Amino acid sequence: MNERRAERLVAALFGLASLAGIALLVLYAAGGQTQLEAILLAAALGGIGLGIVLWAHHLLPDELVVAERHPLATPPQPDPPEAEAATRAITRRTLLVRTLGGAFAALGAGLAVPVLSLGPAPSGPNRPTGYRAGVRLVGLDGQPLKAQDLPVDGVATVFPDGAVGSAIGQTVVVRVDPGLLRLPADRAAWAPQGYVAYSKLCTHAGCPVGLYRAEEHRLLCPCHQSTFDVLDGAKPVFGPAARPLPQLPIQLQPDGTIVALDDFPEPVGPSVWNLTQHG
Repeated sequence: MNERRAERLVAALFGLASLAGIALLVLYAAGGQTQLEAILLAAALGGIGLGIVLWAHHLLPDELVVAERHPLATPPQPDPPEAEAATRAITRRTLLVRTLGGAFAALGAGLAVPVLSLGPAPSGPNRPTGYRAGVRLVGLDGQPLKAQDLPVDGVATVFPDGAVGSAIGQTVVVRVDPGLLRLPADRAAWAPQGYVAYSKLCTHAGCPVGLYRAEEHRLLCPCHQSTFDVLDGAKPVFGPAARPLPQLPIQLQPDGTIVALDDFPEPVGPSVWNLTQHG
C-alpha cells in the first residue's frame, strides 16, 4: 500500500469513528436502543484502533538509524537524512492528527452524556400522583382492582381512582408468596398478604416497567434493561437504574378492593422530573 493511499484510509477510519461517536450521542438522546448503541460503540473503538495500527505500520518509518559519534572538537553535524525523513513523516500528518482528535472527542461525548440520566439527587415527591389515604386502585377500565382477581405471581397495572391513564400515577401491583418478601420492617405492612405495589416508572429514564419475570420475581424495563427485585423493595439488580422503584403503601379492604394508605414516599420516575401529567 502506497503512503498516500494509507494516509487516506487512516483518515477515513478516524472519520468513521467520529460519525459513530456522534450517532451514539444522538441515539442516546432520542431514547436509546441497547443493541444499536453497542454496534456504534464498537464501530467507534474499532475505527480508532485500526486507524492507529495502519498509521504505525504504513506511515511511520521503521528503519534503524545509527548516528556516528563525532569528535568533540568538530562542529555539530546536521541530522542524518533518515532522521529528517522520520520527523517530516510525523509532523506533516496534520490531517490524521485532527481526525484522530475528532474521533476521540466524538467518542468521549457519546460516552459521557449518559451520565446526565442520573439527574439531580431526589429531594422529595416532585408532585402528587393522585394517591392519598383511601383512594382505590383501579384498572385502565376504571374498575377497582380486587384481590381475588390477581393470582399468585400475577401482575396488574393500576391508577389512582379518578386519574385513570395518568402517566405519573401508573403503578404495578404484583402478588407474591408473602413468605418470600424481604421488605424493610417499616414497609412490610405495605404489602398485605403478598400484594405489593410499585411505581411503574423506571427510575433511570422514566420508561414504563412493563415486563415481569415471575420465576425470578423481577420487574424489567424494556428501554435500557434495568431490572428490579420485587421481593427486596424493587431494588435495582441490573442495568443503569440507580435507585429502587418507589413503593406505594396499600391496604386490603373487606370488600376485596385495594386502597392506598398515602402517596408514594419518594419521587416517582427519574429523580426530579418535569413530566406533564395526563389525566
